[in-house]
Amino acid sequence: MNKELMNEILNNIKENDKILICRHTRPDGDAVGSTLGLKHILKDSFPNKDVRVINNDYAEYLNFLGEEDKEDLEFYKDSIAIIIDTSIPSRVSNNHYKDCKMVIRIDHHINLEPYGNLEWIEEEKSSASEMICEFYLAFKDELVLSKEAATCIYTGIVTDSGRFKFDSCNGDTLRKASVLLDKGIDVDSLFAHLYLTDERSLKLKGHMLNNFKITPNGVAYIYVTKKLQKKFNLTSDESSAMISVIESIKGCLMWIAFIDTPDKSIRVRLRSRFVNVNEIAEKYRGGGHAKASGGTVYNKKEINSLLMDADKVLKEYKENNEGWL
Repeated sequence: MNKELMNEILNNIKENDKILICRHTRPDGDAVGSTLGLKHILKDSFPNKDVRVINNDYAEYLNFLGEEDKEDLEFYKDSIAIIIDTSIPSRVSNNHYKDCKMVIRIDHHINLEPYGNLEWIEEEKSSASEMICEFYLAFKDELVLSKEAATCIYTGIVTDSGRFKFDSCNGDTLRKASVLLDKGIDVDSLFAHLYLTDERSLKLKGHMLNNFKITPNGVAYIYVTKKLQKKFNLTSDESSAMISVIESIKGCLMWIAFIDTPDKSIRVRLRSRFVNVNEIAEKYRGGGHAKASGGTVYNKKEINSLLMDADKVLKEYKENNEGWL
């Protein structure tokens, strides 16, 4: 626990009345949960402060956590910005954070490109949400944790830890989660919002299970094309969620989803067990965690190049390691 750094962050919060909170583009449960969770904590702890979460894109499936604030160009003047769960400045979902007088960064990604005036980075943490919970616990005599805040933060931990099954999850993660659960979180409702599916998504999953491919050394992959998205009437979030369809194939230590996007780029989601994928993602305009990363490609040539790189990495891993499944 970096108490000195957290204390410096808290002092800056206390000294400023206007606080902007931002996250990364294409938000996931951790990005939304950590930002909204921190907003609840700060608003409940310091009622006279103007604390806003303002971003340029949204994740519809996470709307149950609450609404973010609307754009207000006048707000940024004399504000400090807290950027959470965002590894590089180009991924911040609100470029106006640069207009703020100070930038505080809270993140658990590999620190490729420092950009904050004050940075609290812990790459080993399961999620940025776990860090927000740790921040609350460090100053629980001064800060307020409501049921609403706990629900947001717990959502972030659950989703970014793969429901507590990734190796970034440890005893401390579970102990923090227990503090959140003790606030009375409606777990049934939470998991229903996150994981219930509809007929369209089930039919698409069936299609993917019938059409996924595997490279010679065991990289499983799917391609969610514009044509498929139109056929099944999929949102961007639903398309991206298809990565989970191929996560449990024995011998396939990497699985990748390619997803067509409206701007004609192709989103890449890389996941793995045992073997690291972040360096592959970094080569293709992305980055992230050792076993959960993302990138961007623009054509089939780049798709094939990425698959060749992934297959080579997996081949080398299997030849030099034992105990993988």
